[in-house]
Amino acid sequence: MSFVELQQLTKRFGEEVAVNSIDLRVEQGEFVTLLGPSGCGKTTTLRCIAGLERPDGGDIRIEGELVASVDKNVYLSPEQRNLGMVFQSYAVWPHMTVFDNVAYGLRVRRRGRAEIKEKTTRALELVGLGHVADRYATKLSGGQRQRVALARAIVYNPRVVLFDEPLSNLDAKLREQMRVELSRLQHEVGITSVYVTHDQAEALVMSDRVVVMNKGVIQQIGDPHTIYARPANAFVANFIGVANLLEGKLLGRSGEMADIEIPLDGSSPLRLKAAGGDGAKAGGRVILSVRPEDITLQTSPPQGGGNLIEGRVIETVYLGNFLDCQVQVGQYEMGIQIDHFEQLSKGQKVYLTFQPDHALCLTE
Repeated sequence: MSFVELQQLTKRFGEEVAVNSIDLRVEQGEFVTLLGPSGCGKTTTLRCIAGLERPDGGDIRIEGELVASVDKNVYLSPEQRNLGMVFQSYAVWPHMTVFDNVAYGLRVRRRGRAEIKEKTTRALELVGLGHVADRYATKLSGGQRQRVALARAIVYNPRVVLFDEPLSNLDAKLREQMRVELSRLQHEVGITSVYVTHDQAEALVMSDRVVVMNKGVIQQIGDPHTIYARPANAFVANFIGVANLLEGKLLGRSGEMADIEIPLDGSSPLRLKAAGGDGAKAGGRVILSVRPEDITLQTSPPQGGGNLIEGRVIETVYLGNFLDCQVQVGQYEMGIQIDHFEQLSKGQKVYLTFQPDHALCLTE
């Protein structure tokens, strides 16, 4: 039995379908991230789980308990679901001490003094704030306030903790640090977590599984490596990291490889090979996807097999640990990451190679 289960969940706002009949299962102790661009439905899905939005269709179960169902006329309020939530805004009360902020949920539940002290102290120690328990929230840094919000969400042992873009207000360095801390805490305590973000790095670093959404529909569910290395379609490939997407038609398949023809403005079409293409039909429109780090750039004609593309340098940008090079190939600007310094001039002819099994044949 899944710990959190969504069946055909649907939510509308007027004529707009924000969440369109999605199915999702989250196992106990799992960290699952809902990832997608603004307006994709990820936050609405989270709010439906929390009880902050009433679904227009489908069922929601938490630990086997039906908490929302349109057909069965069931709807439990947020306080009846025993969930913790960490918001984008810290929502830390400035007139209370750190201890009182975290203990608030236990006091509302009318727990005894001894239990309040024990659980609040433990939660503060878990997030590394035991030494500032008596300090007022106005004296805390942004990162410390976010830790207070996290401790407050876990102090009463909720069934699930929901995170609504909790790191987006932090600066870049602190955000990276909090990613690691959140991931450590989640696995240490075994909290079942559903996390919402538009930040691909957060999703890849922290998650057991990633749910990529677009226009209210789930595009792909998988572990971070699968989502990045084997995207289900062109949207996922382009949203997760950076991908060069070349449109063409499927000529046919040989074994695990697809033969693709890519028309180019002003020159002969490319004939390239890529993995996948199982669901595509010969002659049908497909998209070849290849990551910048999987392409080798050379200044002289290469020897050996693999896919070969000729182009001309548009510009290069030094980014410290690699050189980002933009190359014009027909109507496309392809990005390549070079891990060694290469003296390249604008307009210079270059040769791009990549192995077929490092490219994917995708549909839209």
